[in-house]
Amino acid sequence: EVRLVESGGGLVQTGGSLRLSCQASGFARDDFAIGWFRQAPGKGRERLSCLDRKIGFTYYRDSVKGRFTMSGGNDKNTVYLQMNSLKPEDSAVYYCVAADGFCSDYETGFDYWGQGTQVTVSS
Repeated sequence: EVRLVESGGGLVQTGGSLRLSCQASGFARDDFAIGWFRQAPGKGRERLSCLDRKIGFTYYRDSVKGRFTMSGGNDKNTVYLQMNSLKPEDSAVYYCVAADGFCSDYETGFDYWGQGTQVTVSS
């Protein structure tokens, strides 16, 4: 059974930083795509980043480029999302997502979702 478990959310002031972690387990192969989505209250889910291991490329949403960085741990089952210069509009539930295939632009392209972790940025 595939599982994704996020941690690291919380409350931070504007301009602060947080690092989210995602621990993946249960994948039969290690070349799965993995990334992050978020959903703010009253809004749809949006993709923030995605690591496509098949081609070795990480995608970022324009609004977070230069502020958010996705990286891997010592094993391929752990990824991080370092978030700097946080703004109130970054407040949302953040989800770790994964797919057996490639990085899709759409949430329907991801087969696996974590339970989500809340990030709140105070002004």
